[in-house]
Amino acid sequence: MKYIALLRGINISGKNKIDMKELKQEIENLGFDEVITYLNSGNIIFKSNIEDKGIIANNIHLMIKNKFNLDIPIFILTMQELEEILEHSPEWWGKNDKEIYNNIIFVIPPTTSKEVFETIGSPNEYEKIQEYKNNIFWSFDLKNYRKSNWWSKTASTEISNSITIRTANTMRKILEICLKK
Repeated sequence: MKYIALLRGINISGKNKIDMKELKQEIENLGFDEVITYLNSGNIIFKSNIEDKGIIANNIHLMIKNKFNLDIPIFILTMQELEEILEHSPEWWGKNDKEIYNNIIFVIPPTTSKEVFETIGSPNEYEKIQEYKNNIFWSFDLKNYRKSNWWSKTASTEISNSITIRTANTMRKILEICLKK
């Protein structure tokens, strides 16, 4: 089965540095096949016969902790799950409007999207939010991003280690890569 691992908070502003070439090798050493990394932000595509995403996440988490000395939350989804999520994106999300920044917030289990909403609160007039299967589509006005209710709270509240955020373009490209192989 084809999987995508999204590592939270690596290679941001010089913190939690992991070389993608080295990470790819270590993922292969875990026994995963056809490993591809995309961008420097911890996006890994691979094949595995393991059907339990929790086991996969734990194996990658322990490897990163042992090899890179980092305690990084990991979100795992299948190619089919990503395809379904993108198919159910809201009409307003992911357009090529350069004034709007489009993201998906992946909620890392056991945390739920309900807990994210309870922690961060409601969106304001500068952003749009819609939940789908414990993932949250989130768009905000680039000119007013600092006024967005969710912008600062996704990084500064206790929920920050329970989510990982990717742009619409990144996730579309990851799905494209998955479908080519």
